[in-house]
Amino acid sequence: MSDRTETNVRLPWCAVQALAVVGARRGTSRDETLRQLLSEHVEFQERRDPDDRLTHISTVLRYPPPPLLRREPRSDRPVRLRAERDLLERARAVSLCLPGQHRRSHRDYQARVLTDAVMTAIAATEPFTDDALHGLPPFLRHRAALGLWRLTTAETSTGPERELLIAAEDIRSGLAWLSSTAPDGEADEAAKQLLLAAEALEEVVGWHSPARFEKVAVLARRLLAGADAVAGERMLYEQGPAWEERYQDALQAAKRPPMMLHNMFYDWTGRGGTAVWRAYRRVAVQDFEDWLVSLVPGEGPSTHAVSPPGWLLCAPAAWHAHVPRGTECLAEPYAQWVADGRLLAFPYKDRQALWPMTPADSGWEPVPGIGPLVAAARAKRLRPEEISGFIEAVLIAWNHEHQTESTLRVALDLPADLAHRFGFLTSEQQHAVMAEARAQTLRRMDEIIEDFRDDGLGELDLQQLREARGNAQAFRRLAARHSRYIASKFRVHRATWQWPGPSVTEELLTSSRTDLIEALAVQAYRSRTRVLEESAQEAWQQAFDRYGHRM
Repeated sequence: MSDRTETNVRLPWCAVQALAVVGARRGTSRDETLRQLLSEHVEFQERRDPDDRLTHISTVLRYPPPPLLRREPRSDRPVRLRAERDLLERARAVSLCLPGQHRRSHRDYQARVLTDAVMTAIAATEPFTDDALHGLPPFLRHRAALGLWRLTTAETSTGPERELLIAAEDIRSGLAWLSSTAPDGEADEAAKQLLLAAEALEEVVGWHSPARFEKVAVLARRLLAGADAVAGERMLYEQGPAWEERYQDALQAAKRPPMMLHNMFYDWTGRGGTAVWRAYRRVAVQDFEDWLVSLVPGEGPSTHAVSPPGWLLCAPAAWHAHVPRGTECLAEPYAQWVADGRLLAFPYKDRQALWPMTPADSGWEPVPGIGPLVAAARAKRLRPEEISGFIEAVLIAWNHEHQTESTLRVALDLPADLAHRFGFLTSEQQHAVMAEARAQTLRRMDEIIEDFRDDGLGELDLQQLREARGNAQAFRRLAARHSRYIASKFRVHRATWQWPGPSVTEELLTSSRTDLIEALAVQAYRSRTRVLEESAQEAWQQAFDRYGHRM
């Protein structure tokens, strides 16, 4: 039985025509031609060093671009791709993915790895071009493509990004230095976090927009077209002194005009602020996982501060994340313990970490009684890479007093009906909480309307906002149409009850109500997600308020 799966890629018309030429030459159907080309391409790429693998120039340019509005017609053509699942995954693995791109995300951030594989495979057999691609080399080595992209990000960097990257460069070049006299090495640790965040911003996270792809097209024409194309590609690949000088000149530019997008000015500072937030968050998650693995059994409960968003984690005594030696595949008895629901496993530095474990005479064994936590994780159907986030959620000390200038509210909120079911609220209290939540939402809508009035919105538009007060979704959509900045301040207040207790794991140690523990764990993970989203949104607003230019 065939293990083929079906998906679609979108190609420019010139690539579709080239594919038809190859099929006619080989006497094969379009499906079979694509499979043959993709198989040949994957074998070619897998033999090359990752830096030397090829990408089609259209991938770096994101060409053809998707329409700005969803209802606008597209210039690319959908092409069905039916192939073995393994072949498709191998094709994705050897294709170019720019920093900040993901397979599933907002359309500006979507990676087109299969499209890259198909475009490169077709062009290697039957060259093609059109008005937009004419004069550019069809292929770039991956390292050269990333060098081009990093120059683009430097030229289009926002205030928050430049502040981080320039500070990191000052540390590296010796203009700033690590302090050896700071108490407890706090300055050294802050500098280390800054350098790691800058590295993550440059190589892993980042923001995307049509404006950045317009800029990369300009740079590609400047560096890769004409008689100096070979030298330009070599400079991008080597990323030596000439490339570094270009990068620093772009980054150090004192004056940053708003970026032009289709003859309209738009300020992308908010996206830059959230990219910096994601960089620091990535470093914080790595530190959290390292802390979890490095806990010393027998030393009592241990705490760890995580910023962003700024919460405190508390690990019970003798609870430890253990990383067995070996490959990614778990050996026995660990694999069976995970299958039996006695442990949670998450990827850690190309291996698998197991949590929670405790010392035993024979080495390590699962902490007894954690069934409700595993059940909650399975109820959420978490992917392996999401498990460490779930562990973080159940370790958060929700009753900790946070000393921070942030207005972020770190709290574990139970839905009012759930709090009533567990006896934390009476029926009368539940109804009162629901009524108050509704009233707060309406008051927030009125505040948003007043913000629009102060911003100069016309009376007819204000009246439409008033009429939409009864529908939160319609109100948010209408507000965003007028100003995404003002609309971002709108929140729907939920009917909830704040959990006053400690972390979920601490409650597990003192409570025998497994249904409560499971519910708390599920809600803790949801609250963690909410707080992270609000923290990122706060970073967006702070960046915009500090560096942005409202148009």
